Amino acid sequence: MTDAGFQSSTRKIEAVAFDLDGLMFNTEDVYWKVGSELMRRRGREYTQELSNAIMGRPPQVCFEKMIEWHSLDDTWEAMAAESEKVFVSMLDDGVDAMPGMLDLLNALERAAIPKAICTSSSPEVVEAVLSRFGMRPRFEFVLTAADITRGKPHPQIYQKAAQRFGIDPHHLLVLEDSQTGCTAAAASGAFTVAVPAGLSRQHDFSMADLVADSLEDPRIRQVLGLG
Repeated sequence: MTDAGFQSSTRKIEAVAFDLDGLMFNTEDVYWKVGSELMRRRGREYTQELSNAIMGRPPQVCFEKMIEWHSLDDTWEAMAAESEKVFVSMLDDGVDAMPGMLDLLNALERAAIPKAICTSSSPEVVEAVLSRFGMRPRFEFVLTAADITRGKPHPQIYQKAAQRFGIDPHHLLVLEDSQTGCTAAAASGAFTVAVPAGLSRQHDFSMADLVADSLEDPRIRQVLGLG
C-alpha cells in the first residue's frame, strides 16, 4: 500500500506512541483464533464482519458487541475472562514481532525519541505479550484499557499519552493498524500513521496523515527525522 500524495510533515515530532495488537506483534491473528474459539463454544461463527466491528476497541465494547451480534446470554465480564485465558493459552502457538518493529525501536532509541504503548487491550493481555519479548523496559509507559474511561475511537488515550510525555498532541506521532485506532489518533491531533496488516487492510484510513506499507517504510523515518 502506498500514499503517493504524502509529503513529510513540517511539525517536530517529540515522542512516538505505538498501538500493540497487529502493529507491534501479529496478535490480531491470535485474536481471530480466540474469537473463533469463543463462538465455536457457543455454536456461533466468528466472521470478518464481526472482527471489523470490534478491532481496536476496548474489551467491554468488544464483548458487548459479540453478545449483541449473536444474542448471547453471557455477560461481557465473563466473556472477557474466558477470552484472556484462551488468548494466553494460544500465545505459544507463535506470536512474532511485525516486520521492521525492532529496527524502528532501535532507531528511536539511538535518536533519544521517547516512546510509549497505547492499547485497547487489558493489562493482563498486555503483560502476557510484552513479557514474552522483554519489551516493557524499552517504553516510557504503557496505557491500557484500564487507564482510560473512553476507549478508541475516542482520542482520550492519545490525549493522555501526550500529557504524560509533557507535549502537545501535535508533536506526537502515533502508529496504528486499525481504522478505529487511527480515528482516535487523528482526533487527538497527533500525526497519524496507519500501518495496515492482515485483517485491517480493507479499513478506511482516509483520516491518516500517512498510510505506510509496514514499519519498515522509509517515510516513517522521514517524518521522524531519522533519515
